[in-house]
Amino acid sequence: MNTTLLVKLSRNKLNMPDTQTLVNDFVNKLKKRKIEGSQATARHTAELLRSVISQQRIPYTNQAGALINAIKAVGEQLIAANPVELAVGNIIRRVLHIIREEDLSLTTAAIGDLNISVGSDDDDEDDDKDDHPVLSAAAVAAAARSTLRPPSLQTLLEDVPDATAVPHTSSSGGDSEGRSKSADKNSRSRKLKHDVIEAVNELIQDIATCHEHIAEQAVEHIHQNEVILTLGRSRTVMEFLCAAKEKKRSFRVFVAEGAPRYQGHVLAKELMARDLQTTVITDSAVFAMISRVNMVIVGAHAIMANGGVIAPVGLNMVALAAQRHAVPFVVVAGSHKLCPLYPHNPEVLLNELKSPSDLLDFGEFSDCLDIGCGTGEPLLHVVNPAFDYVPPNLVSLFITDTGGHNPSYMYRLIADYYSADDLVIKRKSTAGN
Repeated sequence: MNTTLLVKLSRNKLNMPDTQTLVNDFVNKLKKRKIEGSQATARHTAELLRSVISQQRIPYTNQAGALINAIKAVGEQLIAANPVELAVGNIIRRVLHIIREEDLSLTTAAIGDLNISVGSDDDDEDDDKDDHPVLSAAAVAAAARSTLRPPSLQTLLEDVPDATAVPHTSSSGGDSEGRSKSADKNSRSRKLKHDVIEAVNELIQDIATCHEHIAEQAVEHIHQNEVILTLGRSRTVMEFLCAAKEKKRSFRVFVAEGAPRYQGHVLAKELMARDLQTTVITDSAVFAMISRVNMVIVGAHAIMANGGVIAPVGLNMVALAAQRHAVPFVVVAGSHKLCPLYPHNPEVLLNELKSPSDLLDFGEFSDCLDIGCGTGEPLLHVVNPAFDYVPPNLVSLFITDTGGHNPSYMYRLIADYYSADDLVIKRKSTAGN
């Protein structure tokens, strides 16, 4: 039966696409914008990184460092393919944080096991204390600081002075100890990869179910006979509103159409299909209608470390209108949209220009788009930005899959998901390793 299993595993490995092939395919999709939406992008990124980890061969030493370098090498390519899709970088940093956390957990467990074994030896054989000394506190602290080093007995004992090293009694015993250490390293390597992959699986599951967790909180925020305003189309907003409807809340929704792509028309049809009272308004009518509104609920493209929001174009105008009339401005978004960077960071590309064809019919304006006589420049320029930036002072509340949070708390929440060492995705030189 073991032979059959090995044959099946070898066949699966042969049929498994090469890592670089998977990366190149995903890079092409990002460049050509074939994957739309932060949730889909985040899920595909996490699945790709899981494949990279599972196929990565890691050395006996610096195992976590090898995984981190592999993820960063892939991450550089993915981020460069579509810098404006911040969910890609978010997931890369989340996976890097997972690797560091799992490695630290294994290191801590190994140190604990070593202390227990040393303590038990002292209890059992009081006469042999001189032959088996207890590790010094400095040695244990040094081992704890070296979180990227495998916590085998050999590594931990390297920090002990030579005078306290355990002598080898025989050559056969030394060979046996060497084989045992090698087995420990292999076991720890497999354990690290297994734990990291399990954690990435949990991350993928969290991304897939974030809408459900956010929607569960709808009944706490939407009350009877309220008027809700939103702009454009967001799946998270739709699920949030429909969840309140299912809890027998009766309310009306104003949907600003979200020109020039008019995604608000799509959302209005979806809400009406769920028996929600819906009114479509033009984007320019937001200030005129905001006085009738009890709450603004919108989605986001990304939430920055300062609590600012990168959102579909037009939402900054809605936020200003809400602040002017003291209307709560609520942002609903999954935790995969939490970005540990600030808007002023050079790695952040805040906007993207879409095709001018969304605004104008080239047939009608072809004369204006021709090169002007003698000037060498077109007579008409068309600018079609995709996103707005909403500063944190305009946001009343964030609702994520972990609960509701004030803008001032976002940096604390982000600190739980990311490591400071991974804010810039760049590989370290492997020379000398």
